[in-house]
Amino acid sequence: MFDIMKAFRLDGKLAVITGGSGLYGRQMLLALAQAGARVCNASRNLEKNEAYAEELRAQGFDVFCEHLDQGDPESIAAFMDKMKREHGRIDVFVNNAVWRGMKHDEDWEGFTTSLRINAVGMSDLTMKIAKLMRDNGGGSIINIGSYMGILGANDMLYRGTEMTQVVDFCPDYFYHKGGMANWTRLMASKFGPAGVRVNVLQLGGFFNHQPEKFVEVYSDCTMLKRMANDTDIMGAIVWLASDASAYVTGASIPIDGGYSAK
Repeated sequence: MFDIMKAFRLDGKLAVITGGSGLYGRQMLLALAQAGARVCNASRNLEKNEAYAEELRAQGFDVFCEHLDQGDPESIAAFMDKMKREHGRIDVFVNNAVWRGMKHDEDWEGFTTSLRINAVGMSDLTMKIAKLMRDNGGGSIINIGSYMGILGANDMLYRGTEMTQVVDFCPDYFYHKGGMANWTRLMASKFGPAGVRVNVLQLGGFFNHQPEKFVEVYSDCTMLKRMANDTDIMGAIVWLASDASAYVTGASIPIDGGYSAK
């Protein structure tokens, strides 16, 4: 008999997450580890990653870190070579890392760097992981998108605060996240016959001690009347990583408290 609760378990699986020490990344990494996966946190900031990994290892979780510069093709190649050589497979990939360094809407250097990391590097890394999954009989790729990729900019959120309006300085973020959903569908179509599932989570705003006025206005724009907290993404990550979502691919799933449904 099929046991749905066992289907949510990730025991024996190797998961890779990029940017697993950030605001959303921490809970994603923790969720994978709690579900039984061995988890690799890959990014440039090894010191920060190791500090978080040590916290989790002290609790009995199997977490390790690897260096990965998503803007450097040689770093991506070296990372993949090491994963193949030492592990032979990747079962789950959470595509979470993002560079947000544009200073204004005509920042050519910033946009070029953003494209290199968030588009070209991200695509190269994910394609390589998808091919490894294909060769090993399947896997799950979870792309991390944003409500900013499916909706227009809402300058009302910033009125009455001293925050710079997001539309003024991060057109690259809207650009990349807007493409994430259709790119997810492409990858799902390309690798689906090999048992590789590709989905995207469109995340809402995370509470990070923003100005009180911003929190009030943003929360009122959601149906749940609050911003996301440090556990809200965990269930969706485990579901998409596990066999419990075995027939789900090519999906774009809002996790935003109803913000995008209003």
